[in-house]
Amino acid sequence: MERENQFVGESGAFLDAVEKASRAATLDRPVLVIGERGTGKELIAERLHRLSMRWDGPLVTLNCAAMPETLIEAELFGHEAGAFTGATKNRVGRFEEADGGTLFLDELGTLSSAAQERLLRAVEYGEITRIGSSRPQKVDVRIVAATNADLPKMADEGKFRADLLDRLSFEVVTLPPLRYREGDVPVLADYFGRRMAAELEWEQWPGFGQLASEALARHQWPGNVRELRNVIERAVYQWGDYTRAVDHIVFDPFESPWKPKEMPSRQSQPVETQNTTEKAAPALAAPPVEPEFTAVDDMKEAVEAFEKRILEAALAKSRYNQRQTAKALNLTYDQLRHSLKRHDLLG
Repeated sequence: MERENQFVGESGAFLDAVEKASRAATLDRPVLVIGERGTGKELIAERLHRLSMRWDGPLVTLNCAAMPETLIEAELFGHEAGAFTGATKNRVGRFEEADGGTLFLDELGTLSSAAQERLLRAVEYGEITRIGSSRPQKVDVRIVAATNADLPKMADEGKFRADLLDRLSFEVVTLPPLRYREGDVPVLADYFGRRMAAELEWEQWPGFGQLASEALARHQWPGNVRELRNVIERAVYQWGDYTRAVDHIVFDPFESPWKPKEMPSRQSQPVETQNTTEKAAPALAAPPVEPEFTAVDDMKEAVEAFEKRILEAALAKSRYNQRQTAKALNLTYDQLRHSLKRHDLLG
């Protein structure tokens, strides 16, 4: 599948951030992109490059956190042969690779103090010096940097150079977390669901059922859009039936009744389609269904409605396998069939 490189969403907070990036793109100045993991910082960097006058130049990316501190300077600025152990030949750094284009520095807050000092000189004077060389060389590079760290706080604490922060923050684009992008979860879920269905060569896209939609809406999405994409693609793949709406969501793929006790749950809050309580028997547990206690005019009617919701949730959790549903609800098969018939759920 192609790398995801499109902006999908319609919330005001999201569109405002994209608009801000679009305006900044035409100015040949540094831009700092702030956001939690999975919010799309690299997509913003790509947009800044493609809408700039440098669009036909290179877009070079470096994840600063992925490089050891001892190598980050050589990776950024290059090195001469013999500059250090293992440097057997001259090597061009990312700045030289990005000459005439844009250099995107992800996880900027992890840069060492020495690398920050060299970066400041490159931003201020437009020149770099390879490791092991005394000859500076000019480079024409626009810097776009991203982080999920609180750089102003780090600068106050002496962990990040304040003068470098001033130079890089000509414009700051802050991306909203997915939990604050009102209305975007169903839009994104449908988009990723359709893409996955196409990849699996489904004949049609059935959409999501009510239980799945409610679970997606309640989840807090700590991993933002990246997490949502993984959850949706996994749900479609595991569902495997294009004739029925997808109605089973697994937020934590490590969740299992046989999970070793020393493995804590990756989700801090229980979700509808997961069993977050350990039980003695490895039975499939029905997703919790919260009753509505307000405006109850008829006790019997409210209890009946709540029982039906429990049955519907348990059926979806068990992929509509009635024997597994009976086991999950601690009922006999005959008892379950009787309840399903009473609530007209045997169709």
